[in-house]
Amino acid sequence: MEFYRELTTAVDAGHLQRCLTIGSLARYCGSIDRVLVDDSEQGEIYCLWGQFRVNRERIRNGLRFTLPDCPNALVWTLTVHSQTRVEGQLRIHCTINQPDHDPDFIESIEQFVSDWQRGLARLEAF
Repeated sequence: MEFYRELTTAVDAGHLQRCLTIGSLARYCGSIDRVLVDDSEQGEIYCLWGQFRVNRERIRNGLRFTLPDCPNALVWTLTVHSQTRVEGQLRIHCTINQPDHDPDFIESIEQFVSDWQRGLARLEAF
């Protein structure tokens, strides 16, 4: 299953990559309660689904985060796609490895991507 959100932003991919570290995840997503371990590109978080290891990977135009021990293989990417020289679209794309799931879990993923959308709206360009 796939879940998307977008917002218009003046932030570029480089700024996104510099600001969004494992240590800052709880600052930008209300569904992540706290960061328990921050080892640069790997860590551990406590979120609305419980405690999980998290990996961070730089990708073209943004970042990919994975929960490698998640039974649903949850992954989310945050990418910036320039529309003009001043603004672009910041896309939040979240996936799980199931074609469907129970409604409560789907609702929690919708909340997760909405929390990212709200949090990233606070991310300011330099």
